Amino acid sequence: MEDCAIIDLYWSRNPEAIRQTGEKYGGYCRSIARNILPDRRDAEECVNDTWLKAWNAMPEDRPNRLAQYLGKITRNVAFDRWRTNRTEKRGGGELLLVLDELAECVSPADTLQALETVELEAAVNRFLRALPERECGVFLRRYWFTEPMADIAKRYGMRETTVRTSLFRSREKLRLYLEKEGLL
Repeated sequence: MEDCAIIDLYWSRNPEAIRQTGEKYGGYCRSIARNILPDRRDAEECVNDTWLKAWNAMPEDRPNRLAQYLGKITRNVAFDRWRTNRTEKRGGGELLLVLDELAECVSPADTLQALETVELEAAVNRFLRALPERECGVFLRRYWFTEPMADIAKRYGMRETTVRTSLFRSREKLRLYLEKEGLL
């Protein structure tokens, strides 16, 4: 089913919207949640919360890209759940590594809070659009989808050390770009 038809179902308050959304974007949203949360049950609950949030808050202007809209909701719900579960016993995984890596170039203070500011988000988006496609893809896989480096290497046919080097260089470019933009 086309995205515009799914959005119409939401606006007509037709419960079929949830089923159609789950069929089309369930795997995508689960993947985002699982990369952030170590517990599969927590990830599945985040996906269900995503459907509820989409049901309750479909914006007036209707999203241009339903996948991005749902991905952002899932990501935010998963980060909220991660913060709630963040103890030494339950935490860990890729998210801590990703946040530590980004802390080098984004903010010496609270990295999560810095990532959520509108101005910083706009600058990072401009930076990403200027990157070569593969470099941008590697960066997004790591820092948006929080994929493990081994998975990224496999996806792009690279060695893990090459991915690590690419990410290091991209973070350095981002740091310099943000300094130039006056955001660091």
